[in-house]
Amino acid sequence: MEHITLLLGIVIITALVFDFTNGFHDTANAMATTISTGALKPKTAVAMSAVLNLVGAFMSVEVAKTISKGLVNEEGIQPEVIFAALVGAILWNLVTWLIGLPSSSSHALMGGLIGAAVASAGMGAVNGSVVVTKVLIPAVAAPLVAGLAALLAAKVTYKLGNQVGEKTSAKGYRAGQIASAGLVSLAHGTNDAQKTMGIITLALVAGGALAPGSNPPVWVIVSAGLAIAMGTYLGGWRIIRTMGKGLTDLQPQQGFAAQTSAASVILASSSLGFSLSTTHACSGAVMGAGLGRKGGVVRWSTATRMFIAWGLTLPAAALVAAGAELVMRTGDVGIAAVTVFLVGSCLAIWLISRRQVVDHHNVNDVPSADAEEPGVVTTAIAAVTVPPTVAAAASAGTTAAVTDEDLKATIPAATTTPAAPAAAV
Repeated sequence: MEHITLLLGIVIITALVFDFTNGFHDTANAMATTISTGALKPKTAVAMSAVLNLVGAFMSVEVAKTISKGLVNEEGIQPEVIFAALVGAILWNLVTWLIGLPSSSSHALMGGLIGAAVASAGMGAVNGSVVVTKVLIPAVAAPLVAGLAALLAAKVTYKLGNQVGEKTSAKGYRAGQIASAGLVSLAHGTNDAQKTMGIITLALVAGGALAPGSNPPVWVIVSAGLAIAMGTYLGGWRIIRTMGKGLTDLQPQQGFAAQTSAASVILASSSLGFSLSTTHACSGAVMGAGLGRKGGVVRWSTATRMFIAWGLTLPAAALVAAGAELVMRTGDVGIAAVTVFLVGSCLAIWLISRRQVVDHHNVNDVPSADAEEPGVVTTAIAAVTVPPTVAAAASAGTTAAVTDEDLKATIPAATTTPAAPAAAV
């Protein structure tokens, strides 16, 4: 029993570490657009998000119930399985944070839990219907619904803004963007903080400290809320840069549309107990809002890398967790080995991140190397577009005055200049 108690303590601490990484990994969901448009200063934005994440953690336990009672069968699940699941989730969070990709912390946790449970007790340990209805379907639907809602909302905001003037509407939407960012932070707390509550509750049940079917104790709710709030305040600046500047260039109107749409989807999912990825919802909303402005585009090369990371999240975390579970079967030596591996890997990733620091000072500075070259479609359109000198001469009735030298000077420039990376397709 002493061994179980010690292991249970390790599992709880590791779960709170995951919650902390979840906080800084997902700060971008709420605050990337607010920071990129200048509606709030970076440190002010993450402080506001941290407080509202903490408040949101106390608003519901429906998602926690999905994790602790529905995803895997409680019977036969040991604390080692949950520890292995957390190892897979934490490492995936840190790797994707290092490369600045907004992947799903939620799916990392669920993938780790599924992989460890299958390695421990076989496929029967996982409730397949719950995985499909409350994990996989929301994973596909959330970015599509949020993206479509944000696209329509952006178009409406611009149409309404035209009636009051650009400067006035931009100022108003900056204020609205702050409010909607707060709503996303609140929604994130109601959804993501609960996942750690659910995993700790499952560990307590597995360790015999709680009866099966129990709801999260108050101390679990408080500790999970504090851990995610502290992680949020730290700020995942690398992912904030990708979400705020890497996917598309947003104006305040688009930021407001994106955040309002994402918050609506997340809050609705939380009330239904869907273990939704807030990253999927917010990323989809950002892309939808980017396309909602006339002339707005999405940088699809960045989006493609993000989609690949989404697809790899569940299986990658599951494989790492399954491997960790198999190692821990050897007993205390295996548990110690996995613990050392986790700590060493986290330290190594942090040291690598120090080679190129991204923080609140340079989060909006996108290096020129990150700029995309014009895509095939962009180049083709530029090649057949009438050069400005020709168009001007034609409108003045002096087309004959345009020489071959004018054409040679304008067409190559239009087709080769990389000065407008946001227009790449």
